[in-house]
Amino acid sequence: MRRFLTFFSSSLPVAAALLGVAVWLAACLRPAVESGAAGAARIDEQQRLTLAGNVHPLARTGVALGAVSSGTRLEQMLLVLKAQPGRQAELDGLVAAQQDTQSAEYHQWVTPEEFGVRFGAAPEDVARVTAWLGGHGFEVDDLPAGGRLVVFSGTAGQVEETFHAGLERYNVEGAAHIANSLDPEIPSALSGVVAGVVSLNDFRSDSQVARVTPMGPLPEYTAGATHYVFPADFAAIYDLTSLFQSGTTGEGAAIAVAARSNIALSDVASFRSAAGLPANQPVVLLAGSDPGLVAGDRLEATLDAEWAGAAAPGAAVKVVVAPSTATTDGIDLAAAYIVNHAVAPVLSVSYGECEYQMGAAQLAFYNSLWQQAAAEGISVFVASGDAGASGCSAATSSAGMGPAVNGLCSSPYATCVGGTQFNEGGNASYWSSTNASGYASALSYIPEQVWNESALAGGSGLWASGGGISTAYAQPLWQQEVSGTAQAGGMRAVPDVALMAARHDGAMVFENGGFAIVSGTSVSAPAFAGVMALVVAQQNGAGQGNANPRLYALAGAGAGVFHTTQAGDNSVPGVTGFAADGAEYNLATGLGSVDGAVLVSRWALQAQPCGTRLLRVRCGGWPPRTPLK
Repeated sequence: MRRFLTFFSSSLPVAAALLGVAVWLAACLRPAVESGAAGAARIDEQQRLTLAGNVHPLARTGVALGAVSSGTRLEQMLLVLKAQPGRQAELDGLVAAQQDTQSAEYHQWVTPEEFGVRFGAAPEDVARVTAWLGGHGFEVDDLPAGGRLVVFSGTAGQVEETFHAGLERYNVEGAAHIANSLDPEIPSALSGVVAGVVSLNDFRSDSQVARVTPMGPLPEYTAGATHYVFPADFAAIYDLTSLFQSGTTGEGAAIAVAARSNIALSDVASFRSAAGLPANQPVVLLAGSDPGLVAGDRLEATLDAEWAGAAAPGAAVKVVVAPSTATTDGIDLAAAYIVNHAVAPVLSVSYGECEYQMGAAQLAFYNSLWQQAAAEGISVFVASGDAGASGCSAATSSAGMGPAVNGLCSSPYATCVGGTQFNEGGNASYWSSTNASGYASALSYIPEQVWNESALAGGSGLWASGGGISTAYAQPLWQQEVSGTAQAGGMRAVPDVALMAARHDGAMVFENGGFAIVSGTSVSAPAFAGVMALVVAQQNGAGQGNANPRLYALAGAGAGVFHTTQAGDNSVPGVTGFAADGAEYNLATGLGSVDGAVLVSRWALQAQPCGTRLLRVRCGGWPPRTPLK
């Protein structure tokens, strides 16, 4: 992710800068252990503000079964805080300057602690908020370094008494859920610092694994006219083999995977052994208690770890696992941990929830978190979804509900990864008739079209590449630089890029003791994160921050980095989607897939010389920690 960045003006001495961090942390942590009564007494609870737009739509469609028992424990809720006045504009300017080669701030990344000092809530505001929570009986579990979150726990009764949110039990399509029936309220005195509670329900983001076909202990990866993609095939198709042969394997870079299940390391070892990859086991980091091997989520976490490492076999893969609680998604907690602990310069997320369903506070949480990641030098890659243009629908549905996109990837500070499918067109020359070393059978790049295996394309359900137009974010300037993005009408267009995602020529995984074929943008996202790790490794391990400005600049320059998608669309039953016709950009696969070797060579980081500032920065390496003297 980065280098060490100063966080005060160059006129301040190093000692004062370091002291500032210590003072901020001390001021923020104090209220977590002291009684909150005094601070809470200064807040008028009668003057209240409703935080609109934070009731989950599925709660409105469910059958109410009564109030949640007041004694029900609600662990690790996330309170989103606002930046100090004027600091958000400063942050917006910084993250733009960090990608401007002419700026003195180019690639000058901040640490999480520095981010908190410069762009987090003011220490005195954090103290008021934690005192207020403590006064209502909540425990403050953590104050993450970035200064924009409070992690707290309590009971349903305390939530009701504090936020007046009406926690109810629901039956939604036969499944039991809890959710707030009313928009939360806060005292008006806190409106300048509290943005909202990320979630007061147990509706979870969805894994973007499409379909799974068990294959037995040792399948043939080329069998007649049937082909499956193993790491060596991926390397041949996307031009990574030459990088590996020249020594660029991802060594020196790291990839963090957000997960809500642990994994069996033996599965990854078996996958890598069969693929002929070096024995480079992932590391599991627990952001909370160990949830164990969670059905469904285990496959997602295993797939992500295997395919991030498949694209970058020398990179360190770090699976950050956080269990979901009664009201907080484990993916939210894992993502927050990764960013606030600077776990790796590349982050992969294979989960999704549509913008409409997320609510104002959760959207604010992810946009703020991904912007913090960008400021720290972290490149974020998120799966675009598997329900085509109907992002709010389950991909197993028979008909879509309407146009929508994944709100975890629609922030401009995340790179949204869509899906393609190989289009051999009956040409057998793209595949060998037998398997070579590492079970390789692909011979070269294979033409691609939009991934669409929905009922409209001869398949079933809505299985297709997620993509469309955000209703939450305006189109950033860098996205306006390529042809095809104008169809978004001034709003953020997603996805940004794409890689293979189809069941046709599906990807191989090893999970729960056996091989299987998987499909979905859950393959695309970690694989692209792996490709980005090769870029990071080529830049001596230095983080690159938000990859989007550079990706779009490379596309606009005609650098030969992308395979633009020539055909197909992401229309699904009930929802008309978006077509690809070879243009620079389309709303189903974005800029298209990449030629990995060309991407790495053309990234051409223009590093600034070291030692030009009072607080000097280290050239290269990850992570930044303490400014150098």
